[in-house]
Amino acid sequence: MQFNSLVFVAFLAVVLAVWWTVSLRAGRMWLLLASLVFYGWWSPSFLALLVATATLDWAVALAMDRPEVGARRRTTLLIVSIVVNLGTLVVFKYAGFVTREVQDALARAGVTVAWPTLAWVLPVGISFYTFQAMAYTVDVYRRQVRPFRELADFLLFITFFPQLVAGPIERGARLAPQLLAMRRPDGTQLARAPWLIAWGFFKKLVVADNLAPVVAAGFESDSPTGACVVVAAYAFTWQIYADFSGYSDIARGVALLFGVELMENFRRPFLAASPRELWQRWHVSLSEWFRDYVYVPLGGNRRAEARNLLGTMVLAGLWHGANWTFALWGAWHGAALVLGRRLPSLPGPRAVRVLATFHVLMLGFVVFRAHDLAHLARLASRLRDGGGVTPLDASRAGLLALLAGVVLAVELVQERASPDTAVRGVPWTLQAGVFAVLVALITVLGSTYGVRFLYFQF
Repeated sequence: MQFNSLVFVAFLAVVLAVWWTVSLRAGRMWLLLASLVFYGWWSPSFLALLVATATLDWAVALAMDRPEVGARRRTTLLIVSIVVNLGTLVVFKYAGFVTREVQDALARAGVTVAWPTLAWVLPVGISFYTFQAMAYTVDVYRRQVRPFRELADFLLFITFFPQLVAGPIERGARLAPQLLAMRRPDGTQLARAPWLIAWGFFKKLVVADNLAPVVAAGFESDSPTGACVVVAAYAFTWQIYADFSGYSDIARGVALLFGVELMENFRRPFLAASPRELWQRWHVSLSEWFRDYVYVPLGGNRRAEARNLLGTMVLAGLWHGANWTFALWGAWHGAALVLGRRLPSLPGPRAVRVLATFHVLMLGFVVFRAHDLAHLARLASRLRDGGGVTPLDASRAGLLALLAGVVLAVELVQERASPDTAVRGVPWTLQAGVFAVLVALITVLGSTYGVRFLYFQF
């Protein structure tokens, strides 16, 4: 069930209608049921997997909190939770890659082994809900949060449908109190929700989905021109941002309808002036997760900072999938972070540093988007060969400039005023007019073929 589908619109209408007519206690259980249906819509068997691993994490967290459980037993329980969660993730996400790589390595050594290549169907959102569950058990182990006493409450924390499939990856300390003490949304939340939802749909349906053919022309064609590849590289940077941040905005807006505040996962990252600032603005919930649960435990900046940064970012790259391009993408950003911390800031105005940071991100996304290392090499060869700028290349660049320019203009306004308060003080009649125009643009220019959100594959 995708946000950009009529099924979801009907689903949300029913969930809201019932939630507003029952007590908040009953409403919490209704939200749990709705969230299970939402995920089960993809696959009942994967829903069973999610519930099984979540139940284990709930039981482990409760056991760790008992006063009679000693330090060694608590550590053992935590290891069990981590092994099960990571083991599930590895089996579904990386088993096929590992078997292929081992088989290829043996073949290069002259050893032929005939074993089946594992190729599992990846459960939707497994990377997101697994990391959220692991963060919870680690936080309970560290005594930073208290465990959920009721399994139903913990299942709602893991499966809350607005952010279940593609985040943000929430922490227990932030989301749990809101779900346990559920309340009706106030007037401010109800005013913010439609703007977030509409802006998210605009970024997804109008910007990201209309850039998809431009990206495909450069990355999927057999022999694109060098200019076509360049345009596609810029277009993919804007596509993946509009697609993923659009999902996050819709998730935040839908959650507000239930009185729940999800974290802001994207903070206008294309305005970052350094690699470090970029990762304080881009996919914030994931970057903070790797900071708190990988980088800092490795030693952070206290010792071997460069090694820790590179290692953390390579793991962050592999989080996206089992492909050497993802590892290379992580290493690229790790190297950028290391250099950014060791070298002085670029001279000149902030705009120059913003452009430089954007191009670091854009070049990394060429690696990210490539199918494999061989495909990346072919793309590089197309850039060397050139081929001139065709009229079609120019029209694609014009479309990119128009769509990206709209998003950038809005975000420049948001950067100067909080995104959630930018329309406060504006007469409601003007707000209604702007909102109507936004909805009209979505209706007229938005894609109608239900392009799947890009991060659903991760």
